Amino acid sequence: MAESRFEIQICLGSSCFSRGNKNLVKVIQDYLKKNHIDDKVVFKGSRCMGHCSEGPNIVINGKLIKGINAAEAESILDRELQYIK
Repeated sequence: MAESRFEIQICLGSSCFSRGNKNLVKVIQDYLKKNHIDDKVVFKGSRCMGHCSEGPNIVINGKLIKGINAAEAESILDRELQYIK
């Protein structure tokens, strides 16, 4: 059975950056390493996602998640990536 690859995109637009995406990048990287799934998830930056007033924003496998913060990031990642752990 072929392993599926998951993708997380984080908005690097100035509005999301000023709302905390810099910290969120580290939280997501640490989460992927801690759960030993960093080789199964492509994590990359993205241009503005067009929801600036609702940021910080990430996209996990095409699903936009708006207003994410470092405190809730782990529970969101647990939910969205549960099938690869």
